[in-house]
Amino acid sequence: MPKLKTHRGAAKRLKVTGTGKIMKHSGNKSHLLTGKSAKRTRRLRTASLVSSCEHDRMKKLLPYS
Repeated sequence: MPKLKTHRGAAKRLKVTGTGKIMKHSGNKSHLLTGKSAKRTRRLRTASLVSSCEHDRMKKLLPYS
């Protein structure tokens, strides 16, 4: 069986933790920030876990992680 290719776009955006969970950064943080509250922009800075319903799909994009 041939080697599986890692999805390079996903590899740049997602990080796998030591326990196997997948972390992601939120979008909506690059422009048009004046209309967003300070609380919202602070919350967008932090990374969050990929939801459980998307976890299996993201795992297929990162086969060797």
